[in-house]
Amino acid sequence: MTVFGKAGAAETATDPAPMSMFETTIQVKPPGQWRPGMTWEGLQREIQSHVQTPGMADIIWMPIQTRTEMLTTGFRSNLGLRVYGRNLRDIAAAGEQIEQALKDFPETRSVFAERSEGGRYLDITSDREAIARYGLTVDDINQVVETAIGGASIGFTVEGRERYPINVRLQKDFRDTLSAIRQISVATPGGAQVPLSSLATIEYASGPPEIRSENGQLVTYVSVDTIASDFGGYVQRAGDHLRQTVHAAPGVYWEWAGAFEQMQQVESRLLLIIPFTLLIIVLLIYINTRSFVKTCIVLLAVPFSLVGAFWLLYLCDYQFSVAVAVGLIALAGIDAETGVVMLIYLDQAYDERVARGAMNNFSDLIAAVKEGAVQRIRPKMMTMAAILFGLLPIMWSTGSGSEVMKRIAAPMIGGVITSAVLGLLLYPVLYVLWRGRDFTLSRRSPLFPE
Repeated sequence: MTVFGKAGAAETATDPAPMSMFETTIQVKPPGQWRPGMTWEGLQREIQSHVQTPGMADIIWMPIQTRTEMLTTGFRSNLGLRVYGRNLRDIAAAGEQIEQALKDFPETRSVFAERSEGGRYLDITSDREAIARYGLTVDDINQVVETAIGGASIGFTVEGRERYPINVRLQKDFRDTLSAIRQISVATPGGAQVPLSSLATIEYASGPPEIRSENGQLVTYVSVDTIASDFGGYVQRAGDHLRQTVHAAPGVYWEWAGAFEQMQQVESRLLLIIPFTLLIIVLLIYINTRSFVKTCIVLLAVPFSLVGAFWLLYLCDYQFSVAVAVGLIALAGIDAETGVVMLIYLDQAYDERVARGAMNNFSDLIAAVKEGAVQRIRPKMMTMAAILFGLLPIMWSTGSGSEVMKRIAAPMIGGVITSAVLGLLLYPVLYVLWRGRDFTLSRRSPLFPE
């Protein structure tokens, strides 16, 4: 096992980590070398119980997950709250109340509210009466401070095809301490050199390390790390608890964000994508069959397959997610394809008997359906076997991305099994009920054996 620690942001513009963020990257041994009974969840609980830093919240994530979540949601945890208000003091107080309310809430691993104090600043405030006596303006003082401490750009140097800016400021010894800054000379219109301390008040002050603004209002973040698998249920329970325990100042309100916000966006998109996908499948089937009844018969494979899909998801203890939705959409396409093939075999057997003039009664219809269904057994089993052999290894995989792939493959595996069984058993029956409307059942029909 190796451990690597980092504080603050790396020396790159692509690292969004603030100075208050401490990261510890742990490279663990392969699971086969862990002590007996140890699991990933147990390892997280042990780390959580043994590693506690005062004033900081522990969040256990994969390294790349930390970056992607921060870039997409702005939070360092899977859930979070945005607290809006009119001033920093009110939203900071509300954030601290939320932190205390959720600290011991069930299924909450850690919670941390950003503090509005802790930043140290050097304030230089111009004395307007003093600068007026020397014939100076506030802008003159600001330019001296900018040039002497921050640096001012005075031009560019051109070296071939390269161009570099030229910045000028005082050497470090003349600006690295408070006493040195107070001795910075300011030139007056009369040619005199006056120290900066005679023209401005120079002192250290405390303030917010960061100020955020969203939707035209000040906002602060509260990071919530939860172990709940159902984010929607957790947000509902935690929201009810906060409304009862948190008493914020007038004008302060909060909203849930992070993964919950992404989940809401995904739900709204799925409500559009899933019906649109089913509509495309229906149109393709209708264009292929040219029959509304045949289209309905083929679509009956979808609920047949959903039985196995949801049973396997239940047995694997998988919650509904985007990956599961993708697997269900793919399953719907497979079901439509296999249903169309079954219908083609039944139609071929039926049309051959009609062409030979051997479709005279209900018994002939039964014989034609049996012939078509028997011809479909081998292709159906080959299709199911190919899908199963291709997807089953995913269920035993443990590498990167395996958790997502398992949730895509699970509904397809379960759905293909029940679709194959129910399709072979119920498709012929439905076909007989449809085609048999032109025949009259007799007591000598195979459906009514003596």
